[in-house]
Amino acid sequence: MAQISGDKPTIPLAATGIEGLDDVLQGGLARDRVFLLEGNPGTGKTTIALQFLLEGRRQGERGLYITLSETAGELAISAASHGWSLNGIDVFELLPPEDLLDEQQQQSLLYSSDLELGETTRRIFEAFDNAGPDRVVLDSLSEIRLLAQSSLRYRRQILALKHFFAKRQVTVLLLDDLTTDVNDKTVHSVAHGVIRLEELAPDYGAERRRLKVVKYRGQAYRGGYHDFVIATGGARVFPRLVSAEHKRGFRREKLESESAELNALLGGGIERGSSVLALGPAGSGKSILVLTFVANAIRRGEKAAIFLFDEEQGLLIERSKGINLDLDQMLGTGLLTIQQVDAAELSPGEFAQSVKRCIESGAQSIVIDSLNGYQAAMPQENALVLHMHELLQFANRQGATTFLTVAQHGLVGEMKSPVDLTYLADTVILLRYFEALGRVRRAMSVMKKRTGRHEDTIREYLIDKRGLTLGEPLTNFQGVLRGVPILRNESPAPMLRGADE
Repeated sequence: MAQISGDKPTIPLAATGIEGLDDVLQGGLARDRVFLLEGNPGTGKTTIALQFLLEGRRQGERGLYITLSETAGELAISAASHGWSLNGIDVFELLPPEDLLDEQQQQSLLYSSDLELGETTRRIFEAFDNAGPDRVVLDSLSEIRLLAQSSLRYRRQILALKHFFAKRQVTVLLLDDLTTDVNDKTVHSVAHGVIRLEELAPDYGAERRRLKVVKYRGQAYRGGYHDFVIATGGARVFPRLVSAEHKRGFRREKLESESAELNALLGGGIERGSSVLALGPAGSGKSILVLTFVANAIRRGEKAAIFLFDEEQGLLIERSKGINLDLDQMLGTGLLTIQQVDAAELSPGEFAQSVKRCIESGAQSIVIDSLNGYQAAMPQENALVLHMHELLQFANRQGATTFLTVAQHGLVGEMKSPVDLTYLADTVILLRYFEALGRVRRAMSVMKKRTGRHEDTIREYLIDKRGLTLGEPLTNFQGVLRGVPILRNESPAPMLRGADE
């Protein structure tokens, strides 16, 4: 029953025991109410319902699973696949009584559906009275809807069930597999809350599952769609990240690199709690650039996390040794974590929660390499910017510095980006190839810095066994960013030379 606290009634909540779902529901399901869990077959209704009852058992409550579709044996097998035992939970398998299956009964003038509906309801009530549960799952409403045959009888039947359970102060979860009439919203108006499960089938990769709270009377909840997965051990929900809910104070200091030239180009360095976007064609050194900042963070004794979408972790570690960066040693300190992300298997919500956990565990530098791979993980590309906006805002408000890389299409001349996040990033570093004196060279410039002044020059840079080296501004060339510069006089500034030249 609701408890009165001041002028505002507070209703006790029944935790679902599902990681993330209670966060979406702001605590769980209101006790002594009827809820609807709907979704097409295979979306995870049975798994979530079993977890709901198992959480009740853990809290010392009795649970009852009334099944009109699956057998008790099938439920036991489903539970065992997650390592669960249904001991202590009553499973009532509601099968048609033998007399209703009799051939003569089926040929009588009475409609067998009338008899079956009344008999089904009576046996549900009997099962409840015999078990005396605190939590009930009824699976599924499709069978009752078919027996009712009309919307009016179906609504009356659902109302009868609701009033029966309400008098006995029990929390009920009704399952609906939407196999009869998906447009029938009868239970929506009767239930205290409605949760919808959906399954998306991308052109490539594993299926994606998401849920949405359609309705919850008198209770605040986290709106919108939330990704979830079903793995061994049950369902896990990844609540949609809302950056405005996460704020903490920190000192916005300037973070310098070990290169005086790079610091000069960046106006002294980058600010803690800001986002840095490295743009450039494939092979221009975007990953190496952001790794130099990660190495500096670890030297300061700070934690860092790298999320790799494109490059294999072992290859990155081996390649980094060639430029005097030992990622193995950094991993050994416990300050660096590297997570290989499979874009075909990971949902955006799960990825956001992984980043969130790293930041909450103390990571102050986050690398996402690259956004091209992150975009591939999106079932709907138009949501990428919104996801990244919340993720960057969350990281910035937690004092974490975020480094993003985007591989542009092309090598020289006009470049095109698969996604434009330049307006979201606080600092944008542009990397380019250009031709000069018969050789292919690289140039770096800062196109934007929201947090302060920066150089408007273009500097050549070199990547070799010494790491990343920047030269003096290229003042003698015109058109470097177009890829084919024009020499302005006969005495150009000296070009950088590699360590082996």
